[in-house]
Amino acid sequence: MKKEARDLLIKYTQHWSLIPDGAAFYSHSGLLQPVRFEGIPAMLKIPVKSEAKRGSLLMNWWDGYGAAKVLNYDERVLLLERVSSDLPSLADMAKNGQDDEASCIICSVAAKLHLPRKQPRPELILLTEWFGDLWPAAKKYGQVFHECAEIAKELLNCPQEIVALHGDLHHENVLHSDTHGWVAIDPKCLIGERTFDYANIFCNPKEIALNPGRLSRQLNIISKEASLDPQRLLKWIAAWAGLSAVWLIADKEDAKAALKIAGLTIAELKK
Repeated sequence: MKKEARDLLIKYTQHWSLIPDGAAFYSHSGLLQPVRFEGIPAMLKIPVKSEAKRGSLLMNWWDGYGAAKVLNYDERVLLLERVSSDLPSLADMAKNGQDDEASCIICSVAAKLHLPRKQPRPELILLTEWFGDLWPAAKKYGQVFHECAEIAKELLNCPQEIVALHGDLHHENVLHSDTHGWVAIDPKCLIGERTFDYANIFCNPKEIALNPGRLSRQLNIISKEASLDPQRLLKWIAAWAGLSAVWLIADKEDAKAALKIAGLTIAELKK
């Protein structure tokens, strides 16, 4: 896969007359090459995972409104504006006393992404499919996983406000562009209830996610900023935290924080 990605990088650097502007590197979503395109700083992205390839379709569909601007595109590669800014990141803001402001910025970006577009929507993954790993985990592990699964089933059986979803909207996937303001990157290409897209804010940044009182404070801020039902948002947080924990366990990573957030949220729902 890496050789194929390198070959595509060389091919499209030549095909689109790009000028390399730094060393290529791998991220969780693919091979990235800083370039200049017609004098503009840009980033050539070669997705190596299927979900990243689908995400490229969605980035192209958003057409720079709420997301990083696509400068050129085909099914295998994506040429994006290179997002750069002197402003602090949202994660740094949140960790340094501006947690509320960071959440409001993410909400404003989500509102843009969720708006309908005139052009036909690309094929997206249903949330019911996305949550598929939670059901066997509930049977295997029980306890909090079972409660998260029951909540997820309730939500998925009766969805509201269906939109194209980013699917992984959090502080590190919303960046500031000096030309376009705050924009999203690296979507998962999902479709489902819009409230889902706000759940991951509560799990990030990881350094402060479990701070005492943060859940209730951010619940109040985000539900008002995004016009969401607080109880339904709580349910989506529990569902997402449970699914996130399943994936972390599968990857042999620490799932304690995700499980604690799920437990806190479920306890709040039972009050």
